[in-house]
Amino acid sequence: MNNTPYTAPFPVSRMRRLRGSNALRDMLQEHHVSVNDLVYPMFVEENLDERTPITSLPDVFRETEQSIVTAAKEAHDLGINAIMLFGVSHNKDESGSDSMSESGLLYRMIDRVKQAVPDLLIIADTCFCEYTDHGHCGPINAKGGVDNDATLENLAKQAIIAARAGADIIAPSGMMDGMIGAIRAGLDSDGFEETPTMSYAAKFASCFYGPFRDAAGCSLENAPEGLRNDRKTYQMNPANADEALREVALDIAEGADMVMVKPGMPYLDIICRVKDTFKVPTFAYHVSGEFAMLKAASEKGWLEYDDALMETLLSFKRAGCDGVLSYGALDAARLLQKK
Repeated sequence: MNNTPYTAPFPVSRMRRLRGSNALRDMLQEHHVSVNDLVYPMFVEENLDERTPITSLPDVFRETEQSIVTAAKEAHDLGINAIMLFGVSHNKDESGSDSMSESGLLYRMIDRVKQAVPDLLIIADTCFCEYTDHGHCGPINAKGGVDNDATLENLAKQAIIAARAGADIIAPSGMMDGMIGAIRAGLDSDGFEETPTMSYAAKFASCFYGPFRDAAGCSLENAPEGLRNDRKTYQMNPANADEALREVALDIAEGADMVMVKPGMPYLDIICRVKDTFKVPTFAYHVSGEFAMLKAASEKGWLEYDDALMETLLSFKRAGCDGVLSYGALDAARLLQKK
């Protein structure tokens, strides 16, 4: 069966008839970006006296534990409904134990923002790369690799801490096998049956994460020899699309309420296939390297940043996203207010 929509031939059909004015173009626009689509990632560094610009992420800051409240209020005042918090720890160890403590940075930053801006959705990135002294997403086992199953036990503890602090959504990003099942069991056992999960279900071992690792302090320079170059043993091969669908299917079967594809623009095909296949809430992470490229090209005068940002966000919506995490969320919210 031919599924191609029927269109009369030229000159009976003239597609330009539908593009002749702003009003006509707006009326017929198929996809839209709204402020409700935006999630703003934010960094919080402990023992910091004042918010600090991140060189590789222009106009993005490492917030203090005090300034994060002002920054969160700014996002909320712009109409953004959700933020994702990343901790920049000064108390790192082999297992990332600080993030499993009610006195640790993870708990403190979530609690502080939730107390100050209760209507703002807080998404807790649950991973250990920001909290381990080696920078990997879980403890290192005797064989010199990241210990998947030991990480699952720790993820359950970390998720409970985040939920107790007031996190509205738990978002595991470490690409450990079984992570959603472990977190779901932990949350349910602690009375958080209603707390949803947003799984980084298809996270690729990408070269586009560089500025984030600078911002979050999770480079691999202190990792054991043999683990200093990449996270390819647990993050996905960028060449594999069918495998991404298997990863997503497994996480949904374990109870994931929402799924994410990361990075964003180089993986629009994956986003489209995930949404078409599973029909679940699907998000993309417009990652640090993608954002930094827009900023750098704009500074060089090679493209117009505002237009490029909005076109980028629109591409995610067109591919099937229900929401987008972007360091340009504040900029996009301001632009949308002007419309």
